[in-house]
Amino acid sequence: MAPLAPQGPHRERAPFAYAGLVERGRLYLYLALANLFWAGNYVFGEMVTREISPISLTFFRWVFAFLPLIVIAWLVERPDWRAALREWRVHLLQSLLGLTGYTLLLYAALGLTGAVNAAVISAINPATIALGAAIFLRERLDRVQVLGLVVAFAGVTVVLTGGDVGLLLEQGFGVGDVLVIGSVLAWTAYSLISRRLATPPITATSVQAVFAVVTMLPLIAVTGVSLPSSPAGALGLAYIVVFPSMLGYALWNIGASKVGPARAGIFLNLLPVFTVLIALAFGAVLEPATVAGGILVIAGVYLTLHVRRSRLGPADAATDRPVR
Repeated sequence: MAPLAPQGPHRERAPFAYAGLVERGRLYLYLALANLFWAGNYVFGEMVTREISPISLTFFRWVFAFLPLIVIAWLVERPDWRAALREWRVHLLQSLLGLTGYTLLLYAALGLTGAVNAAVISAINPATIALGAAIFLRERLDRVQVLGLVVAFAGVTVVLTGGDVGLLLEQGFGVGDVLVIGSVLAWTAYSLISRRLATPPITATSVQAVFAVVTMLPLIAVTGVSLPSSPAGALGLAYIVVFPSMLGYALWNIGASKVGPARAGIFLNLLPVFTVLIALAFGAVLEPATVAGGILVIAGVYLTLHVRRSRLGPADAATDRPVR
């Protein structure tokens, strides 16, 4: 005898429950893809900077991306552009910190320290943002968060020293490592200041991309620019423009706005993992200290995000920015 079909409200809720599950899976896919695209930025950025300068790469990234970003912002967020421009001073500062400063420092570092090391060190960014919020915004850290910060910084120390702290004391930091740390600090400041913005995130990125192009023009006038000389370099530049700069931001903000910052923040731990996988596919060799340090960083960041983001209110969630 066949089982009876569910009756009444149970019968009606089943399709809606299934649709909700599918929708949640789609949003999780968006968040995972955003981190995959940002991971590619490290690997392809290292490749492209072998052919052109970090200045040229940063400039072309935003020259080719700002118009599509404006279109994406209009389609997704339907922004009030006049209201966004009223915050132009903060957007200008954000552009100098996040779109120009962070990107220049990162691309300059990639040729010296490599994509994998840079990604593992950069993965500490959510922890440095939590620490910066505690220092400058007086947000409270509990014991679990403090433990997460200690673990994350210990992981970065392992990566920087290759597992030998004595070597660090003798030789100091490498130039590439210092540049990555500088990019981390620039993005931390960018993220903390972004909480003052009322402008929606994709719209803010598009406005700041315009500022990045304009403010780099005097530098370009002095240094000049060059395009990649090989088909592989041109494809790498195209990837950086389309995927990390445009689609990464769009997918992240769509997903994070629906699932909330607590769940979205956990997906940031995929960034160094994806970077390692992409680098391995291109023939990179992993050092044991990098693997061990990366595991510690991911564990520490998870502890920090899991508690801190779960306490964010709706206002904080609206201004939470991705780490790319």
